[in-house]
Amino acid sequence: MSLVRRALPEDAAEVLRLRQVMIDALPIAGGDRSTDWHAESLPTLRARLAGEGGDLAAFVVDHPDRPGALAALVVGTLEYRIGKAGNPHGRVGHVFSVATDPDARRRGYARACMEELLAWFRERGAGHVLLNASPEAEPLYASLGFTRDPDPSMRLRL
Repeated sequence: MSLVRRALPEDAAEVLRLRQVMIDALPIAGGDRSTDWHAESLPTLRARLAGEGGDLAAFVVDHPDRPGALAALVVGTLEYRIGKAGNPHGRVGHVFSVATDPDARRRGYARACMEELLAWFRERGAGHVLLNASPEAEPLYASLGFTRDPDPSMRLRL
């Protein structure tokens, strides 16, 4: 029996906590590590975890030592882009949150969650999956078949 399960609406606060663990580990321009946004994000996340929209999936592992807490989290969305060679239907998976509680690392939880998310993308016909990888996480993703993409990214804050 797998330790991994789909996240439920009642997991939303823990999902946000683990997302903050991931955010806190990243270099952030301006250094804003505020958690004030959690309260505003919670209702939307609960609705999305309940299946509204159908294009988001979150897979989690319950913390073995702390009832009610999550040990690991992977979240992704299925997006549509106009098709092209190699992906004529234009379905693209995007992984945007991967986090493991610091006291639950090195147990294979993130890998197990990623494998479930990748299966979810495959079932929905995604032609490829995108993610941003930290240097520490790159070996995990490479072992799952991810390669570096030479495509440059740019960002506009609205």
